[in-house]
Amino acid sequence: MLNTDVHAYLRAAAGDGAHRAGPFVIRFDEHDDALPFNYAIPDDDVAPTADEVAALVAAFRERARTPRLEYVPQAAPKVEDALLAAGFTAEGRYPLLVCPPGEVVRAPADAAVRIALVDDDAGLLAVARVMNAAFEAPEATGHDVARLRRLLDRGGLVAAATDTATGQVVGGGQTGGPHRGVAEVAGIAVLDSHRRRGVAGAVTALLTSAGAGAGITTPFLTPADDRAARVYTRVGYRNVGEMLHISLR
Repeated sequence: MLNTDVHAYLRAAAGDGAHRAGPFVIRFDEHDDALPFNYAIPDDDVAPTADEVAALVAAFRERARTPRLEYVPQAAPKVEDALLAAGFTAEGRYPLLVCPPGEVVRAPADAAVRIALVDDDAGLLAVARVMNAAFEAPEATGHDVARLRRLLDRGGLVAAATDTATGQVVGGGQTGGPHRGVAEVAGIAVLDSHRRRGVAGAVTALLTSAGAGAGITTPFLTPADDRAARVYTRVGYRNVGEMLHISLR
């Protein structure tokens, strides 16, 4: 049930501009070709044909985007073989972690860092700058602010970690707007200057607990590596499955 609920959330998060190619829903960002903003989600239990995979690839190529998918393989177990046959290769398999808001473990950060939700443009830009720096993306612009604003408009949350001495935003993260109570916690980022001070855990804990007030009953995330996973497990997240990222280069 969770696997299909995560898929339903991912499809809903694609927004009004989602594109369908056969049994795939595709999220495209017309302003940004970065991989995390352009990917497809298969329909549940589908067995795509070679022609359907070719149509999927064509939809990405027409927009100068890398053909790729982010999905829960257990919800569509026949998709991977069809993609591999078409030349796709796995980027990575990541643990799918969840933590009900009522089970989150408070993780206080360094006393010199304040963690709070933000919704003003200046705060959103500051968080976007931290995220882009942490994930080696280009300098944040108004487009990044607009993306976060749309997330807020859909019921999502954005958190900022601010150095109380300097007023600089040094960390941040976001939670998407819920769909059937499910939402993704993502973009957890901390500047190098403030790592290993509990900031990432505190941001994650705040987004998770605050999600209850936004109608989120099942927040989930997919850590990129074991170090990140340890941060999330310390605040109450547990492994319940797997997410596959797979692309055609």
